[in-house]
Amino acid sequence: MFLHITHVQHLQGYTLQLTFNSGVIKQVNLQDELDGEIFEPLRDLNVFRQVSLDPDMRTIAWSNGADFAPEFLDEIGTPVQSQERQNMPSFSTMQPLPA
Repeated sequence: MFLHITHVQHLQGYTLQLTFNSGVIKQVNLQDELDGEIFEPLRDLNVFRQVSLDPDMRTIAWSNGADFAPEFLDEIGTPVQSQERQNMPSFSTMQPLPA
């Protein structure tokens, strides 16, 4: 299965929350990745916030043609627990029912 991005949300600064087609959700801070001619305009937060999903490449992109490979984003991202998982008790904390 090829990895791709299904949802992007700007959180703050240069941090995005990305949902991958595998169901994994990660936060990615791209501040240190904005080097080079194509990425330089993204240092302007007003431009950076205009991130969108490219339906053909299935990753995040900007109107100037800048984009990042989903595999790279997955590699540098920090996993986020989904709201459902945060609310579910883990087996290690479950107590037996009284008899």
